[in-house]
Amino acid sequence: MTARRSPTVRKRRLAAELRRLRKECGLTREQVAERIGCAPVTITRIETGQSGARVGEVSLMLEVYGVTGDEREALLQVAKDARKRGWWHPYSSTMPSWFQVYVGLEEEAASIQDYQPEVVPGILQVEAYARATYLAEAIVPSEDEINRQTTLRMERQKRLLEADNAPEMWFVCNEAVIRRVVGGRNAMKDQLDWLVALSRQPNITIQVLPFTAGAHPGMQGGFRILSFPEPADPAVVYVEYRRGSLYLEKVDDVHSYTLVFNHLRAQALGRDESRVLIASAAQDMA
Repeated sequence: MTARRSPTVRKRRLAAELRRLRKECGLTREQVAERIGCAPVTITRIETGQSGARVGEVSLMLEVYGVTGDEREALLQVAKDARKRGWWHPYSSTMPSWFQVYVGLEEEAASIQDYQPEVVPGILQVEAYARATYLAEAIVPSEDEINRQTTLRMERQKRLLEADNAPEMWFVCNEAVIRRVVGGRNAMKDQLDWLVALSRQPNITIQVLPFTAGAHPGMQGGFRILSFPEPADPAVVYVEYRRGSLYLEKVDDVHSYTLVFNHLRAQALGRDESRVLIASAAQDMA
């Protein structure tokens, strides 16, 4: 499988660079908009990554900022890459826009740290377990919608787990995740057996936070921390809620969640102990 490259990450990098260049020149968004002949809201949307910038717009902005030579060519190439469609584009009707952003970030992540209190992390779910989670929704999707959602989830899993440059993945799951029977005992056994198998891969760590750990700093809910291979792409915290998500990029926010994750994995069972517990739970399903 080829290396993973995401237009979402390119758009995010371009937005940060253009924002930095404007501030270094001491210009407001309104001043830049006036000079290149567009509305101020266009500059705002480009700098926040809400919309992809046309290459012509980026070229004009770089002229205003006095960027020339190799730096200019590199940024124009980033702008071109940011306009491409990701592999997930055919599924865009299935995904809300806020989740499309996450899939784009996940596509190029170098590491993923994920804490889940109630459900097996989506990227580790077997098909029967995934379908059961959709059937448990307050408003059950149509069969066609469930099929599309499940296919998308399996494709994400395949791309992450089988990529040549698969990310380092570290999961901490509350013990409730392996105890709650989702999709019936057979489906749950398959799911737990799959977790055991995945936990043996060198780039995947799965830990169980046991009930005996008592109170812990992750009791407010699940979250993921994504880090990227290029220093120009800062880490981001992803927090999902029922009808949307939050993307936290400030250094203090990322540091705060990283601290929480470090405490969670310190309180969780070790890698081998967790594997034994998951295997035991799988046997209980037999």
